Amino acid sequence: MSSRALTPHDYYRLPWSLTDNGLSWLEVTTRCNLACKGCYRDPRKDGHKSLDEIARELEVFAAKRKSDSMSIAGGDPLVHPEIVEIVRMIRKGGWKPILNTNGLALTPELLHDLKKAGVYGFTFHVDTTQKRKDNIDAVSERDHNVLRQKFAEMVAAEGGIGCSFNQTVSEKTLGQVPDVVRWGMKRPDLVHTMVFILYREPSMAHRMGLAFFANGREIDMGVSYDDTDFCGGRPLKAQDVVDQIRTVVPEFEPSAYLNGTVDPDSMKWLMGIRLADGEETFGHVSPRYMETVQNVSHLFRDRWLSYVSPSLLSLGRSSMAVFSPVDGAMRRALARYASASVKQPGHLFRKVQMQTFTIIQPVDFGEDGSMNMCDGCPDITVHDGKLCWSCRLEEIKEHGQFVSCYPRARAAEPRAAVPTAPG
Repeated sequence: MSSRALTPHDYYRLPWSLTDNGLSWLEVTTRCNLACKGCYRDPRKDGHKSLDEIARELEVFAAKRKSDSMSIAGGDPLVHPEIVEIVRMIRKGGWKPILNTNGLALTPELLHDLKKAGVYGFTFHVDTTQKRKDNIDAVSERDHNVLRQKFAEMVAAEGGIGCSFNQTVSEKTLGQVPDVVRWGMKRPDLVHTMVFILYREPSMAHRMGLAFFANGREIDMGVSYDDTDFCGGRPLKAQDVVDQIRTVVPEFEPSAYLNGTVDPDSMKWLMGIRLADGEETFGHVSPRYMETVQNVSHLFRDRWLSYVSPSLLSLGRSSMAVFSPVDGAMRRALARYASASVKQPGHLFRKVQMQTFTIIQPVDFGEDGSMNMCDGCPDITVHDGKLCWSCRLEEIKEHGQFVSCYPRARAAEPRAAVPTAPG
């Protein structure tokens, strides 16, 4: 396993911010047809939002936050009876609708209707935190690859829609990451993005001697975030997953990141993009490429770029050729492609795809109780007309505010809670 350390200053810091971001996060329901370990949404509360409620939340996004794509989440959004109309509303509002779903409720007929309504992409959550009736015997991430394949082929058959997969990773499942990477890297034309979300371990703060407070009183965070036997006990960092990816793709190199709100050297979102044709990896896009693409998008579209269509992702060969005169990483990738094509001319007849690997770290705690969040959070949602971190929405629902965290030695006189919204 490679020991090359990740150094954030070697990568492009994505320019996304609270008010100008690649993504936003719209929660249309709390209801779900699965119960995932570690999920922090209570499906018994709230239920489906009406179209009027959703329209008002979209108005808040339009007024307060410029973004390229709108992640449609829950719960599971496909159980919402008006999901097709919701997708249509989002597309008419100028966003790319991205459905975050476990896929259980997806049928070819519904997929076709969603495409007509303007859906831009799917992100399927498939992992071993779930007990799925569509793959009931699965006990490992490798066992779920057959299900991932089913969804990828279904989306590809409809055509023109992005297909991503995410999974929660804990210390217990970290060693299974290569099994999913091997599956995905052979199918860059079907699997456009693979996201590894590091498990949030609620008990970590308590083991650090920290206490939580809301409304001037100490609280039990287990009310909002249940701990499970899935975690394994050690909080993971992006480096852990990158090391696992490198057991399959030794030369894997990230190109862009988002830092934390407290620790500028933390990599809360980390992205690397392979240039590959399913048979061979030729290289990875460079930080300079990422910077150019983001700035060109903002210059001409007035939006930082997030999701890209499958047709554009298949232009890896053109991207290498255009950037090679000014970019060493892309020049080396093009040279490797040329060399591989001389040895095996079949490479010339396959498209070079751009396939993204993203790693997301949850909130982590400092010894002083500070909470290191994602700076310029791409998953900001709307609650009561205000922008709010979606991963901490349960705190507001339970306590009316985000909670504060302090060392127990200082907890006798807790300070005021943090504001109820980041902006």
